[in-house]
Amino acid sequence: MLTKKQLDLLDFINRRMSRDGVPPSFDEMKEALDLRSKSGIHRLITALEERGFIRRLAHRARAIEIVKLPESLANKSAGFEARVIDGDIPDERPATARNVTPSVSELPLMGRIAAGAPIEAINDIPPQIGVPGGMISGNARHYALEVKGDSMIEAGINDGDVVVIRETATADDGDIVVAQVEGYEATLKRFRRKGDMVMLEAANPAYETRVLPKGSVAVQGRLVGLIRTY
Repeated sequence: MLTKKQLDLLDFINRRMSRDGVPPSFDEMKEALDLRSKSGIHRLITALEERGFIRRLAHRARAIEIVKLPESLANKSAGFEARVIDGDIPDERPATARNVTPSVSELPLMGRIAAGAPIEAINDIPPQIGVPGGMISGNARHYALEVKGDSMIEAGINDGDVVVIRETATADDGDIVVAQVEGYEATLKRFRRKGDMVMLEAANPAYETRVLPKGSVAVQGRLVGLIRTY
């Protein structure tokens, strides 16, 4: 049985991971639950882990994996979708009892994206990389980038990770985006507007937020997934 605060936090983490592919920062959790300090978030995270709902990944900065959801959230998240199935009788055996081939999509690996100092983001001839089909949504173009640097580490994005990007020229406040600065430098940061300025926020206190004129920043895509190799 979860307390209301534990349930609220699990719901918030689940929604943000479904949207961004990475967990929210502790500051975002604190703000979402209207708590005064991060210590309260640490206690809630520990309680959720002890009850088997989440798992913290060792040696990773604040990387969280959702293991299961209570029925109330699972029903809320699942939704319903009509599907047409070929054949007269569906195979009712559980997935573990039959061969299941997960959907895999091939995306161009467009080079490295800076999560730290500026680097070149696009290669001339990109190789292909296989990603889970569930990360691909709608008809928009998607591509992958290898992360270089540690400026987004508190968003669960580490040096060497591969991020899956949905191509778009627009973003909402709080989205993690690929931003091109002044026509050449590409970087992975959290996007926010402030009047006629754009803020590109790092998720690492060692890096300052960059505040730039709106016209000097072009959004090239939004983060929708992350692939990590151990």
